[in-house]
Amino acid sequence: MTALSVNRRTRPWVYRWLDRAHTALYPMRCRLCASPASAGLELCRNCAAELPWLHSHCRQCALPLVNAGEERLCGSCLRRPPPFQRVRAPFRYSHPVDGLIKALKYGADLAAARLLGDLLADYLSRRQVAVPDVVIPVPLHPRGLSQRGFNQALELARRLGVPLAPQLVRRSRETAAQSRLGGRARRNNMLGAFQVTARRMPAHVAVVDDVLTTGATATELARVLRRAGAERVEIWVAARTHQLDR
Repeated sequence: MTALSVNRRTRPWVYRWLDRAHTALYPMRCRLCASPASAGLELCRNCAAELPWLHSHCRQCALPLVNAGEERLCGSCLRRPPPFQRVRAPFRYSHPVDGLIKALKYGADLAAARLLGDLLADYLSRRQVAVPDVVIPVPLHPRGLSQRGFNQALELARRLGVPLAPQLVRRSRETAAQSRLGGRARRNNMLGAFQVTARRMPAHVAVVDDVLTTGATATELARVLRRAGAERVEIWVAARTHQLDR
């Protein structure tokens, strides 16, 4: 497999053109402090350095751990290994990343998707993550998509410059909002929520979402993909919380 190299050149030409046109007309400012932005992101160097980078975590589910580096497995992954092989998450779910995710998810702030997607893309590029066969944004139920007007996972995935295949999986039933539920209720809520629509599933699949909390959504979706023939499933998210209850 080749290493993932996510930069401006890997994105579809229309996005590269729009980025250049937008920058020419409106020089970028840091989204957090309004200082001049740097490195092609809507962040200045100081604010980028102070982001809640996830340094020490479980090597499989990315649960934040104390002084663990990236070599240890957490107790939950040891007791009950999840159906996904790896979670890739650049940040802990804390200020200001949590605010950006909420602005995107609940405030329809698509500019937040652009910044979070670019940060995730740069993280994957620096880690030389292997390019999957396809990337699948976590699907919304048609009713939920109609109410929100967009899929936040798809908006993040658009910035990664990798082959998207949202049509391979659909949300087969409407579920309650995960944010209102506890761990066990989240797992029960997601059972049977996804259905594969493809006759043949690619071997290496990456699932994109905004944040990983208990892992209930990622676990159910990965289980469905593995049953359909995927050999390796990774979960790519902008942020990881401290919560885990599988």
